[in-house]
Amino acid sequence: MTCDFLTLAQPGVQKLSPYVPGKPVDELARELGLDPAGIVKLASNENPLGPSDKVLAAIRAELDELTRYPDGNGFTLKAALASRYAVDAAQVTLGNGSNDILELVARAYLAPGLNAVFSDYAFAVYPIATQAVGAQGKIVPARDYGHDLDAMLAAIDDDTRVVFIANPNNPTGTWFGPEALETFLAKVPESVLVVLDEAYIEYAEGDELPDGLDYLARYPNLLVSRTFSKAYGLASLRVGYAISSPAIADVLNRVRQPFNVNSLALAAACAALADSDYLAESRRLNDAGMQQLEDGLRALRLGWIPSKGNFIAVDFGRDTAAINQALLREGVIVRPMAGYRMPNFLRVSIGLPRENARFLEALAKVLSA
Repeated sequence: MTCDFLTLAQPGVQKLSPYVPGKPVDELARELGLDPAGIVKLASNENPLGPSDKVLAAIRAELDELTRYPDGNGFTLKAALASRYAVDAAQVTLGNGSNDILELVARAYLAPGLNAVFSDYAFAVYPIATQAVGAQGKIVPARDYGHDLDAMLAAIDDDTRVVFIANPNNPTGTWFGPEALETFLAKVPESVLVVLDEAYIEYAEGDELPDGLDYLARYPNLLVSRTFSKAYGLASLRVGYAISSPAIADVLNRVRQPFNVNSLALAAACAALADSDYLAESRRLNDAGMQQLEDGLRALRLGWIPSKGNFIAVDFGRDTAAINQALLREGVIVRPMAGYRMPNFLRVSIGLPRENARFLEALAKVLSA
C-alpha cells in the first residue's frame, strides 16, 4: 500500500489517540491465562448491582420486534424524562450514551477557528470531540484536581463556542456547589454553550450538588447531559440524554443519527427511570462501598481525592504502572490515570463488598512485595 490514509484524514483526527477504555475481563483472562470467574473489574465505573428485574422484563418484551427499526424520535422515553423533570419533550435530546451528546455538541457548534474550554483532569472525551472537528481545546489548569471555574471564565474569548464542565468530575470525583455554579453561569457570555456533564449526579443526595436542571429556565445557553450507564446500571445498552432549551435541542437533532438509541435501550431506560427502589439501592451500595474503600486505604496509609462519584482516585505518591500490572496479575482490574496526566494515581470503581475487599487484599499484597 503506497497511500498514507492517515495524512488524508482531517488534521485534528491525525493527531488523535484512540480512547482507551477499561480492560475487559475476557481480555485479561486471555493475556494472563486467568479464570474469568476469578477476575474483579473495578475500572469502568460500572454499577455492580447488575440490571434490575424490571429492566430485564422490559428488554424481554421487546425481543420479538428486533426486526423493526427503533423509534427514531424516542417518543416514550422523551415523554418519561419530560414528566420526571418537568420539562417539555422538545427540550430532550437522546444519545447513544452521554458520550454521543458530547459528540453532537462538538459537531454542531465547533469547527476550525473556534475553541472549547475545559479543565485539566477532566473527561477524555471533551478534548477528543473538540479536536476531531478541528477546533482548539483550551485546557485550564485544575485547582486541587477539580474545576477552577474562575480560571475557566477567564479562558473564554471571542472564538469560544462551548465550555465543558463536569459535576462530579470524572476521573477525579471532585465537585462544586450551587453558589459556584450560579456565579459561573451568570458570567458566561450568552453566545457560549455551557455543557454541564452530570453523568454521576444520581449518586448525590439532598443538596450535596446543584441540580443543573434548576438553572435551565434562567440560562438558555445551558445544556445538562446525563446517562443511564452509571447509577441506573445500563452501561452496555448505551443510552444518555441532554436537556436544554428547545432551540439547542433542535440544533442537536439536526446532526443526530435518526436511530442512535436502539429499541432495547429505549425500553430499558423507561423501566429504569421508573424503578426508584433500584436507584436507592445503587446509592446505598455506593455509599457503603466508598466508606469500605476509604477505610481500607486509610489502613494502608494511602491518600485519595474525595469523590462524589462511584469511584475514587487513589494517590500512591509515585508512578503506578508497576502497581497496576501487579494488580492485573492478581486478577484485579483498575484504571491507570497516566493518560490523564496523573501517573501517580489509580482510579478504582466502587464494587460489591466482596469485590472491594478483594481489591484491598490484592493491593496490600502488591504493596508489601
